[in-house]
Amino acid sequence: MKFDVAIVGSGLAGLSVALHLAETRTVAIISKRALLDGASNWAQGGIAAVLDSGDSHTQHIDDTLIAGAGLCDEGATRYIVEHGREAIEWLIEQGVPFTKDESAELGFHLTREGGHSQRRIIHAADATGNAVQTTLEQKVRAHPNITLFEHHCAIDLITSDKLDPYKKGSAQPKCYGLYVQDEHTGQVHTCAAEHTVMCTGGAGKVYLYTTNPDTASGDGIAMAWRAGCRVANMEFIQFHPTCLYHPYAKSFLITEAIRGEGGLLKLPPEAGTAAGQRFMLAHDERAELAPRDVVARAIDFEIKKRGLDYVHLDISHKSPEFLIEHFPTIYARCMELGIDITKEPIPVVPAAHYTCGGVVTDMHGRTDLPGLYAVGETACTGLHGANRLASNSLLECVVIGRACALDITAKEKGEVPYLPDWDESRVGDADEEVVISHNWDELRRFMWNYVGIVRTSKRLERAQHRIALLKEEIDEYYQNFRVTHDLLELRNLVEVASLIVNSALLRRESRGLHFSRDYPETLAKALPTILTPPRRK
Repeated sequence: MKFDVAIVGSGLAGLSVALHLAETRTVAIISKRALLDGASNWAQGGIAAVLDSGDSHTQHIDDTLIAGAGLCDEGATRYIVEHGREAIEWLIEQGVPFTKDESAELGFHLTREGGHSQRRIIHAADATGNAVQTTLEQKVRAHPNITLFEHHCAIDLITSDKLDPYKKGSAQPKCYGLYVQDEHTGQVHTCAAEHTVMCTGGAGKVYLYTTNPDTASGDGIAMAWRAGCRVANMEFIQFHPTCLYHPYAKSFLITEAIRGEGGLLKLPPEAGTAAGQRFMLAHDERAELAPRDVVARAIDFEIKKRGLDYVHLDISHKSPEFLIEHFPTIYARCMELGIDITKEPIPVVPAAHYTCGGVVTDMHGRTDLPGLYAVGETACTGLHGANRLASNSLLECVVIGRACALDITAKEKGEVPYLPDWDESRVGDADEEVVISHNWDELRRFMWNYVGIVRTSKRLERAQHRIALLKEEIDEYYQNFRVTHDLLELRNLVEVASLIVNSALLRRESRGLHFSRDYPETLAKALPTILTPPRRK
């Protein structure tokens, strides 16, 4: 398998990069599951961009900086916001069916979400991600220069120092591709590429409760870290405030736009005399339109204080026609579960939602390792700071995806050296698969309990100790048995968990999504948390 560019991940970041490259380069898209099984396809709300004359780049930048709690990179924020309109116009050119509004300047309906001072969210009803992904999927499948490898799991990057261990440390390594496993046959293939782009999404699966799909196991972050790349701001895990609470609804997200359109958070009947009361005004003057970190902490506080399992999100005061038109997916799913949102509130809880940190990159997606790029939730450009502003993530995928492709096409084509086959001559088949499932469950439970919305140093130290023991056990397992899909994900998740905990221990303040009971104050100066792999010190 030899290509000009190998893209790992098939979300909006990966498909954007692929389509921008395919006219001049041969491209492989490596997808762990089917092409549409990533988090982008699940996105409900929309894409934030300045599309109306009543809005401005300055206002969008300011909203992003405020939500990011002083930690956003202002240059990166400005670059992404200022390229927002052309990103949306490119998606419209591709045929994405955004919801129309003939009275709007651009002809499309714009909604508003928490943390935004203006209506600037372009959307396709309440299933924007699906509309974007299915449109781009058709383009990708039809392009002759793009080869798809669905149900293929990335194992590790192939770098020059792995090819010649005697040269390790003598020169800067370069990435030449990666090893991937065919999930159906178990065979491991060598994928050679002059440029490799990590678009594997975030790491929500490291937590017990998450809005993310099963594919979100931090693969790109873990692989880049092992290859020598720095990571930044991994302590900032965004917990979406409103995930549907229901025994039969696995990780169903209730979009931010419900609150943007007037949804109110209230206490449920279990709260006794306080039942039916709104509570957000007691936590923030912006009430339900406060940024996600504020809302998530407020819900977490009320749940723990009152011994509740959930709170209510009520938008039943809006007309049924309005709700069915604007939120058809949520209306239909809730009706399937016996909840009529036109007549009753929706039970909700916070859940791990977005990884604000990631692999350190520049505005072209370039990492510390030549030949390796990262785009989207896998990367840390500095846009999201200590808390992602709603609907900025899909915008980042398209803007940086295009910039990454332009950087690659500007380079002259080079040669990739011979890459060795995957060697499994000294390993056997696993005898006890239960080891993987047990470690998997333990990791996600203690991450939820010790490294959740509210943290303490003691909890973090407990998590760090358990991670060290798990890593040792998993590494031994990896060295002695043939790799499997579950083992590869577990290996990456424990690596990412370590990065989250170590980053959280280094931040001795509370800022944005990181709230510590031991350090409740916010320091005067905001600094990123940057971790460097031992081999690059």
